[in-house]
Amino acid sequence: MITGTGRFLDIRASATVIFLVVYLLTPGISWCHAFPDHSDPRVGSTVSASPSVIRIWFDSDLEPAFSNLMVHSMDGRMVDKRDSRVDPSDPKLLEVSVPPLPPGTYIVIWNVVARDTHRTQGQFTFTVK
Repeated sequence: MITGTGRFLDIRASATVIFLVVYLLTPGISWCHAFPDHSDPRVGSTVSASPSVIRIWFDSDLEPAFSNLMVHSMDGRMVDKRDSRVDPSDPKLLEVSVPPLPPGTYIVIWNVVARDTHRTQGQFTFTVK
């Protein structure tokens, strides 16, 4: 005797096949978050001179209106020039200007939204000698 379970499995299998076909035939959609690829200064590095700009390159394009970058001193003061921006010629590059920084350790805090609308955030430090 066959119950309704067989019919449920047929519907579920059909739905799975339809999803996979649509997923594989839809070009250009990214289903991942934006994560840092590299930065300048590098994560955890010690630099001999103060940088004028802090830059982070991400592995996917960013939404400029919802992405920002801040730099704080170890005592919590914001030290950047509050001009965080996504580079218009490189939508994977987020940057912020900083004044000449005295020796010390600084915290870089990023908060981004990728073009696929996923939000990610993080932070790292670097030290000026």
